[in-house]
Amino acid sequence: MHREKSVDESWKDAVSGEKEILVGGGAKEDCGDGCGCGHSHEHAHGQEQADSMEINFINYISSLAFQALIFLGELPNPLDDSKLEKNLPQAKFLIDTLIMIREKTKGNLTPEEDNLISSTVYELQMKFVELLKKENA
Repeated sequence: MHREKSVDESWKDAVSGEKEILVGGGAKEDCGDGCGCGHSHEHAHGQEQADSMEINFINYISSLAFQALIFLGELPNPLDDSKLEKNLPQAKFLIDTLIMIREKTKGNLTPEEDNLISSTVYELQMKFVELLKKENA
């Protein structure tokens, strides 16, 4: 057990070091916005991007929901903003994945996380059924 903890701690240290290199590696000069922060503009932008890209449950669920909305034809594909595309089998796969995650994490989520995944699954299922009805009409 002690060995597992030391591996876990060294992993955390390595990740923390990598994050500092990626986010804090900029030159220590004024960013030019008059705030006197002593950081380069790249550093400030890198920190913003790192914060928005944080790996957590809410961001992961939101990412899957975003992908499902693309496959439901509700949002344009970010690689080709000009058109909406539907791929119902892929949308169903993502909705089923969210349902599985909801079931596997039951009792282990914060109220905010539980509400997010439940409402997301519900909304995506309703959109999916609506699309099926339109296609079969």
